[in-house]
Amino acid sequence: MAYQKYTELEVWKTARVFAAYIYKLTVTFPKEETYGLSSQIRRCAVSVPSNIAEGSGRQHVKETIQFLAIARGSL
Repeated sequence: MAYQKYTELEVWKTARVFAAYIYKLTVTFPKEETYGLSSQIRRCAVSVPSNIAEGSGRQHVKETIQFLAIARGSL
């Protein structure tokens, strides 16, 4: 099985663009949501590329799949 660096994966690149978009979007949320909804949405968005990156560094395919499932769950 040929492995790519996670930074070369289109899904990781797209997830980073998505996270940046979410940060821009949540700035427009009401101030009272700064520590509630905005924070939760941002953490979920950042979790996606983070879990893709972490999963790609695992030694076993089953571990990689588990991290990809976590990333999908964050969406």
